[in-house]
Amino acid sequence: MSEAIISIQNVTKRFGSVVAVDDVSFDIRPNEFFALLGPSGCGKTTLLRMISGLEIPSDGTILIDGMDTDGVPPNRRPVNMVFQSYAVFPHMTVLDNVGYGLKVVGTPKPEIEQRAREALEMVQLAELAERMPDQLSGGQRQRVALARALVKRPKVLLLDEPLSALDAKLREQMRLELAKLQESVGITFIIVTHDQDEALSMADRIAVMDGGRVSQIATPEELYESPKTRFVADFIGKVNLLDGEASRGRGNAVTVAVDGIGAFNVEDAEGVEGQVSLAIRPEKLKLSAKKPTGKDVKVQGKVVDLAYYGNASHVFLETTSGISLTANVQNDTRDFDDTLAVGDTTWVSWRATDALLLGG
Repeated sequence: MSEAIISIQNVTKRFGSVVAVDDVSFDIRPNEFFALLGPSGCGKTTLLRMISGLEIPSDGTILIDGMDTDGVPPNRRPVNMVFQSYAVFPHMTVLDNVGYGLKVVGTPKPEIEQRAREALEMVQLAELAERMPDQLSGGQRQRVALARALVKRPKVLLLDEPLSALDAKLREQMRLELAKLQESVGITFIIVTHDQDEALSMADRIAVMDGGRVSQIATPEELYESPKTRFVADFIGKVNLLDGEASRGRGNAVTVAVDGIGAFNVEDAEGVEGQVSLAIRPEKLKLSAKKPTGKDVKVQGKVVDLAYYGNASHVFLETTSGISLTANVQNDTRDFDDTLAVGDTTWVSWRATDALLLGG
């Protein structure tokens, strides 16, 4: 593994009596697309601002490319930041906007133009170099802000909620463009977002933050399929969370008893005992009119609501014992409304191997 481009070591940030970041430690690899994900107030933006130098840690050390950043001002760090507002100068052309940072530090004019045009090529805006910002769309202005940050050739690009000001369709398009851009320029991107879809679709690894601490760092697939805590499971995607009692089973399996559903074995949970949270993703649930056969966990429920999302529908159910469950049903035909309706009774089942036991 390559030496870390960013190393965050026991970093804490206090604002008076408020601890915004609480003893956080992890490394970010060179050329990695890394996401800081969490709800508002979890400390992710404060941590990004400490990497940039806009905030100073109360305790701990931040190394950038092996350099201790203690006392190093923002303009002396090999990083650049794209803010949520991505404001561009309205009185300058696109080319002048992109080259402005180089002009400030006294770069020769011919080099400014060459590097600015190269940066615009990276974000596929070369043909708009002479336009004014008010002649651009929101997505194009966002790419101008990216080019302005990339033109200084930072080792790390910091992005603070860069897509939040865009509409839903454009946000989805820009996610793909950002991911391709990061791969093509080959530098480390660190993005702060509260949008799980953004993080899951773009990042190589994600740090999920809660209350100033890092709950889990993993790939998108690992976070979704193997969350380590109830908070991570609940924050990443949709999930059914049930309370149960775990006792020792055979080998590395445990037996979990859930009131109103019964007892069943969960594999790969050796050492888990007592009160637990059981997590099952909605797409793992299967609905059927007849009682399923075999070893799957099964329970009968009534449809209490339906939410249609085009390609899929969420079916909200309540079991006879009062447990609420949500199933995700793909609308792969045009007659979904003819198959289920509010008030219908249906069987709900899932494989025991699709359930996870969680602490936290």
